[in-house]
Amino acid sequence: MSSYKIRYLETGEEQERPWMLVNEHEKSSWNVASQTDPAIEPFHQTLPDYNETKLHALPAVASQLGLSHVFIKDESTRFGLPAFKILGASWAIHKAICQRLDIPVASALDDVRKSLSTAQSSGNAIRLVTCSEGNWGRATARMAKILSIPATIYVPGFMSEYTQNLLRGEGADVKVLKDGSYDDSISATRHDAETTGALMVMDTSWEGYQDVPQWVTQGYSTMLTETDRQVDSLTGGLKPNTLFVSVGVGSWAHSVVAHYKAADATNRIISVEPDSAASLKESLHVDKLTSIQTGETIMAGMNCGTPSLIAWPVLRDGVRAAVTVTDSEAHKDVEYLKKQGVNAGPCGAATLAALRKYADTLDAQERANMIVVLFSTEGWRQYKVPTVSMSSTS
Repeated sequence: MSSYKIRYLETGEEQERPWMLVNEHEKSSWNVASQTDPAIEPFHQTLPDYNETKLHALPAVASQLGLSHVFIKDESTRFGLPAFKILGASWAIHKAICQRLDIPVASALDDVRKSLSTAQSSGNAIRLVTCSEGNWGRATARMAKILSIPATIYVPGFMSEYTQNLLRGEGADVKVLKDGSYDDSISATRHDAETTGALMVMDTSWEGYQDVPQWVTQGYSTMLTETDRQVDSLTGGLKPNTLFVSVGVGSWAHSVVAHYKAADATNRIISVEPDSAASLKESLHVDKLTSIQTGETIMAGMNCGTPSLIAWPVLRDGVRAAVTVTDSEAHKDVEYLKKQGVNAGPCGAATLAALRKYADTLDAQERANMIVVLFSTEGWRQYKVPTVSMSSTS
């Protein structure tokens, strides 16, 4: 299978890398606590349009690849949005606002709204500010709408007008950075927060900014506890042992690793990135947090050049292997999943593309014991269909 090239952001140096890396830093024992907080799922249940998303079985894929079970968690209907990020955004925004207003985290949604209204009347109104390549921004804007407060979202120049309009449709003030990258949008967000006092809500972290990203990671636990219940129900009590997780900045992967490694240190977590934005994989190659230049990809939500600071040590110690996929591979499995009744976008379908490639590296006995969960983090969205290369997996 094909290799790809990366370019380091700071030095411009290039490296050629294989499509997969077996992580030599993975630890055989695990002492990092799960992110699950028993207050989080009940909090999500109080939000408008709460729903538990579906776990689909993919028996044809399991049979083709010689696996015990394959499931895919379909986040295309989460809270009426086509992606999972509202889980992390809502919990983190709730906690951040409660902290800013000095009210209990256990406060009901109506009480938070009343406190926000009082703050506005006294000249201490809260405005949210963040950056996004799509789904995070829309989730942040939706939570701002629920709470009746403004939100400003900085977006990279390559974001399509279609995606920009989705953010505007949630009521956000969208600031487009012409020719700017995702990393540029992070800088703009930080500058806004520092100069105006806006409440910055980000799902990536850096030195001195870790609380909100940690709350984002915790918020994703609702999807994982749902998945565990659903796998148990569909298999008569079995537990998943192999998880494929898409990686952008890494907060979602952080949640998956912490949850499933705490459950069983032998669980296998495979990270999935576009070959044009494999910043976690490159960090694993060199064993340090590393920034790379990224290219365009239909997997827009994974197009991030620097992993989150708080996610990095957890991913370094907990990921079994790092896999990259091409746009054409992701697109082919968008089409395949559509035929199976699964509404997946490129970031979601990338996990299936990665499974197909990864399974080919294992022997039959190893595959036969695998109970696989793929996390489809987004529903279908508009994108430019890539040319399908002859080397793509089928």
